[in-house]
Amino acid sequence: MTQQRLCAPPELRSDAPPPRRVDDAVGESGPCVPERPGAPRTGTAGPRRRTDGYAHLAPLFAELAGLARDDPRRAALREQLITGHLPVARHVARRYAHRGEALQDLEQVATLGLIQAVDRFEPDRGPDFLSFAVPTISGEVLRYFRDRAWVIRVPRRLKDLQVAIYGVVGPMGQELSRSPRPSEIAARLGIDVQDVVDGLQVHHAYHCFSLDEPAGTDPGAGGVTRFGAALGRPDPGVALVENRQALGPLLEALPDRERTIVLLRFFGEMTQTQIAREIGISQMHVSRLLTATLTRLRRALTAGT
Repeated sequence: MTQQRLCAPPELRSDAPPPRRVDDAVGESGPCVPERPGAPRTGTAGPRRRTDGYAHLAPLFAELAGLARDDPRRAALREQLITGHLPVARHVARRYAHRGEALQDLEQVATLGLIQAVDRFEPDRGPDFLSFAVPTISGEVLRYFRDRAWVIRVPRRLKDLQVAIYGVVGPMGQELSRSPRPSEIAARLGIDVQDVVDGLQVHHAYHCFSLDEPAGTDPGAGGVTRFGAALGRPDPGVALVENRQALGPLLEALPDRERTIVLLRFFGEMTQTQIAREIGISQMHVSRLLTATLTRLRRALTAGT
C-alpha cells in the first residue's frame, strides 16, 4: 500500500523563507506526492503546477482591455478577474501575518492592492499578471504598515525583536497547544529572556487607542464606558495628600501624650489596650483621649473649608 502524506504548501509554512519568485508566493497547491529517495529536485515543476491555476484567467485581461469604457460587460469581467485572483492576495497577506496586525485586516488591504493591480494591468506590455500583481499587493500591505507608524520612537533593535518574536509565537502556540512562555521563546530564538520581555512590551508603542474606543459596559450609566470617560475624574487620593500635608503641623501642636496616642494607634497600629499598657494609663482613659484628640484634629482640618 502506498503511504500518502499530508504537507502544506511552502507559502503556508511558518518556516518558509520570503518569496524570491512570484511562483513561490502565489497559486493553488497541487497534490502532494512523496518524493522518491534520491530523486533529483527541480526548481520549476512545483511552482508552475501552482500558478497553472490562474492560466485560464490570462485571456480575460486582453478581453477586458478591448472593451469600451461604457461597455456593460466590463464590470462582470473585472469582478471575475478580482475574484479569481483572491488567493494571490490572501497568500501575500499571510507573509506579513506575524507583525502584530490582524490577518483579516491584512487580507482586506491586500485585496485593495489586487483591485489596483487588475485595474492598472496592461496586457500588451506583458502577459504575466502575477509578476505585476504580487509587487503591487505587497507594496499596498507595506504602505499600510508605514501609515500605521509607531506612536513612540522605538530603536531599530526592538522593532526587529518584535517581528522575530511574533514570527515564532504562532507556530509555537500550535506546537504547545498554549501560549509560549518568554523563556521558551528566548530558547527558540537564542536570545535572553529580558530581550523577549522588551520585544513584547514594545508592541504597546506601535498601537494607540482612541479615547472614544469602548472600555467596557457600565450598567449604571446605561451604556458603554469609553476610555475618554475615565480621564479627568476627581481623584479622591488628591484630598488625602492635602490632608496629610495639613495634618503634620497639627500633630506637632498636640500635647506629647495625645500625640503619642495618635501615632501609636494609627502609625504603630496598636490597640487601645496595648497603648494603655505602653503609656501606663487605663484603656478607658486612652479611648477618651483618642476621641477628643481626633475631634480636635478634624475641626482644625475642616476649619478653612
